[in-house]
Amino acid sequence: MEEDKRLLAFKRLLDIMDELREKCPWDKKQTFASLRKQTIEEVFELSEAIYDENKEEIRKELGDLFLHLVFYSKLGSEEKTFDVTDVLNGICEKLIFRHPHIYGDVKAETAEEVASNWEQIKLKEKGNDSVLRGVPRSLPAMNKAERIQSKVKGVGFDWENKAEVWAKVEEEIAEFKEVEEINRVEAEKELGDVFFSLINYARFLDINPEEALEKTNRKFIHRFQEMERQINSENKQISEMKLDELDKYWEKAKLNDEPFTK
Repeated sequence: MEEDKRLLAFKRLLDIMDELREKCPWDKKQTFASLRKQTIEEVFELSEAIYDENKEEIRKELGDLFLHLVFYSKLGSEEKTFDVTDVLNGICEKLIFRHPHIYGDVKAETAEEVASNWEQIKLKEKGNDSVLRGVPRSLPAMNKAERIQSKVKGVGFDWENKAEVWAKVEEEIAEFKEVEEINRVEAEKELGDVFFSLINYARFLDINPEEALEKTNRKFIHRFQEMERQINSENKQISEMKLDELDKYWEKAKLNDEPFTK
C-alpha cells in the first residue's frame, strides 16, 4: 500500500528541520524564547490572510506555522522534555477526552452543548481549579474579554437575554459620564466596564467584536487615504487645512466606501 502523501510531506518537514538545526548557523542559535515573537507575527500574518480571504496566502502562512510547531518540538526533543510524537499524541488524547459525545456516551446535539461540556470537562482535569484558568494572560484585552465571557457562559454564568445586556451597557455608559470630567482614574475603570459590556452585547448578537472593529479600522484607513489622495491631487497640504475643509473631503471620500459596505 502506497504511504499516505500527508505522512510523507510531514516526514519531509521533520527531516529538513533536523538538517537545518544541525547545519544552519541561524537555526542553530534559536531557542523557545527567540522564536516566540516570530511565532506571534506568523499568527497575525495568517489572520490577515484569512481576513483578506486570500487562500494562497493562507496556505503559505499555515506552512510557516507548521515550521514553528516543528521547530519547538525539535527544541523539546533536544532538551529531552518532549518531542513531536508527544505533542501529537497529547493533542489527540485531549481531543478524544474532551469529545465524549463522539468517543463516549455523552449526548450533545448543538454547538452550545458541546462548548458547555468542554468547560465542565476542563474543570475536572488536574490543575484546573477555575474555568478561567485557560485564558492566556497575554491575550489582547478585547480578545481576552470575549474569551472570559464565553468561558463563564459555558458553566451557566450568563445573562438571560440581550435586553438585559443592553441595559447593562447603558448603565455603564451613565456611570462613565458621571466621572469622566472629575476623576480620571475612575473614568478609566468605568470606560473599561463600557467596553466589557459592549463586547458582551456583541456576543449576544453573534458579532465578533474584534472583526467588527477591524472592519471599522480598515474603513477609516481607506477613507482617510482617499481623502489624502484627493487633497494631494489638488496640490494642497493636509496639515495646513482647517477642519471644516477637511470634512468636505471626508464626505467625498465616503462615496468610495463600496468595498466596505458589502
